[in-house]
Amino acid sequence: MKYAIGLDIGGTNIKVLAVTPGGRVLAHAVVPTGDTAAPGWPRKLGVTLGSGGWLTRGWPLNVRRAKDELERAVKRPATWIGLAAPGLTAADQCSIAFMPGRLPGLEGLDWRKFLKATHPVPVLNDAHAALLGEVWCGAARRSQNAILLTLGTGVGGAALVDGRLLRGHIGRAGHLGHISLDPCGTPDVARTPGSLEDAIGDCTVKVRSDGRFASTQKLVAASNAGDRDAQQVWRKSVQALAAGIASLINVLDPEVVVVGGGIAQAGKALFRPLKKYLNDFEWRPGGRKVRVVPAKLGDRAGAFGAAWHAIHFPA
Repeated sequence: MKYAIGLDIGGTNIKVLAVTPGGRVLAHAVVPTGDTAAPGWPRKLGVTLGSGGWLTRGWPLNVRRAKDELERAVKRPATWIGLAAPGLTAADQCSIAFMPGRLPGLEGLDWRKFLKATHPVPVLNDAHAALLGEVWCGAARRSQNAILLTLGTGVGGAALVDGRLLRGHIGRAGHLGHISLDPCGTPDVARTPGSLEDAIGDCTVKVRSDGRFASTQKLVAASNAGDRDAQQVWRKSVQALAAGIASLINVLDPEVVVVGGGIAQAGKALFRPLKKYLNDFEWRPGGRKVRVVPAKLGDRAGAFGAAWHAIHFPA
């Protein structure tokens, strides 16, 4: 039986799964990114071990251990291995070329050599991988034109255009959170003034709420409880998100916009006003509107996408 292993390196954990070309999951696990793993790595479906951090050494060994453990669980070597990680991928897709300040040793690490694989181990940006996962087995299944927005500490994203993942000249395409909604606004981490990321990302919620709320989760809870100031801040945030999505729809013309990340867990508190604002903002020729849906695969989307990419990567 042929199967692929998808590995998604995150800020705290490595998500890993074994999946057949038809999308059937054989085994999956979550292991710490750092080198403080508890004894005994997961061998059965769905085990999660603790948490780790961005440590300064040793973390790649846990990627190798996770891959080896899943192969032992399936009881045969993987036919394909793919990997997702933050940063810009190299032109040959064998490594991450640019990711300063995080995961020391990630830049330039050739995963085929490190994992001692006999076949290519293609590498994807984590948001790119998450979109491919949602297109393969999730909320955007079978779509040819799709956008993914991940709403968390920042705002990540990716775009599929006419069946092809949009990468761009240096792999920078898909940083949808860094579009500008206000040219007079404060520059964000990517130097974009008044960005979508700063309008709704968790990174600015304390500033946007005048110090009242430390997280979007607390802001939404207060809004749901009837706090008028919280409601106003939240409405403004969702309005900005709708403006950003409407702009992206005009540029990329997707069939579906998938919204994921921790902020998307707000559910109706997010999607109900978002759809209301899109009714005002979205250009709908002939009455056609774009589906805006929550992500389906959760934190495993990147691992699914990494596996799919490996299966279809030229040998």
